[in-house]
Amino acid sequence: MGDVKLRSEIDAILRKYITAGGASVALASSQTEPLCFHTGLADIKQSKPVEAMHLFGIGSITKVFVAVVVLQLLEEDKLALQDTVQEHLHQDIYRNIDDAGNASISQLLNHTSGIDSWEDDSAWLVDARGARIQLDRIWQKTETLDHIRRPKKTAPSPGTWAYANTNHTLLGSIIESVTGKSAESEIRQRILELLDLKLTFLDGFESCPEGGTVASRYHYASQHFQNTAGVCNAFPSVREDIIDVTGSNLSVSWMAGGMISHPLDLVKFALALRTGRLLKPSSMALMHDFVSSALPGHEMGRGNFRQIIPGQGAWIGHSGGVLGFSAQLWWKEDGGCVVCVLANVGTVNAGKVDFGTSPIVQRSNLPGLAYDLVKG
Repeated sequence: MGDVKLRSEIDAILRKYITAGGASVALASSQTEPLCFHTGLADIKQSKPVEAMHLFGIGSITKVFVAVVVLQLLEEDKLALQDTVQEHLHQDIYRNIDDAGNASISQLLNHTSGIDSWEDDSAWLVDARGARIQLDRIWQKTETLDHIRRPKKTAPSPGTWAYANTNHTLLGSIIESVTGKSAESEIRQRILELLDLKLTFLDGFESCPEGGTVASRYHYASQHFQNTAGVCNAFPSVREDIIDVTGSNLSVSWMAGGMISHPLDLVKFALALRTGRLLKPSSMALMHDFVSSALPGHEMGRGNFRQIIPGQGAWIGHSGGVLGFSAQLWWKEDGGCVVCVLANVGTVNAGKVDFGTSPIVQRSNLPGLAYDLVKG
């Protein structure tokens, strides 16, 4: 497919699903130079378009970086899959959280720990994304755990799959306990510096790198979002259903979803991971030891999902959703192509929506176009 036609088709897909704010897309393979595409506005009020230097929150794609560090620590015999939280963390960190102390590293990685997710706590939602959010607040790394120091409400018994951000808060704390360094510095040393990923950082704990500009942040304030989270008075409306959340930060998500990056950095990371630059084959086998999840068409490994995209086959990777941003990073299981889509309008906690980064991957032909790019 010619480059002009490819760009035309991708532009049409982006215009269809990015109806507010903007997005940046990268397609890459181990055989071709990556291609990057932009659409929409990085700043709605100022009518500034998304450009090459703009960065976006990546949400739970952060968890893939965390999983790589944890699996590297297993390779170094500093951790074992069967190790439990209570073996590595002081009780004060996980006190009064049901099933936390006995949860294993393996269960934390593949979300079978049986621990409630702090993201599902109604008070946390109002405090961290809604009516009571404090814009200048930098959350302490394990402060989110205070919202679930009570009998669990939503998680199943240990061994049954249920997605929980708490798992990666605990994994981040374990990384720090084992290494004696901050989790973000371990990610930087082991991954970002190794791969020369200069436009990736942890929001609230690291500074935005030189050469990058974080896009303004917007969120879909659906009726569901308003009913459950509420809207902070400091967040002005830019459209009837879109609020400007630019003054916020992602410190609350930390190792569960606090990183900001560029699509070219992320496709480079994905290619390095899938080609063995970051993990040994035995560790990759652990990462891709998939179990059933509650998400239709998705299985969960130790750090990544595997999903069947209708008409596109099996893809491995992760999605991300935080206040102000949505993100997708996927690579074809049996091919060399990688797709990354980052947008500056968040849809998390908004209920079912028909726009944003998720339908671009799930419903459009973007994965197919990426595969065509690889085949030439």
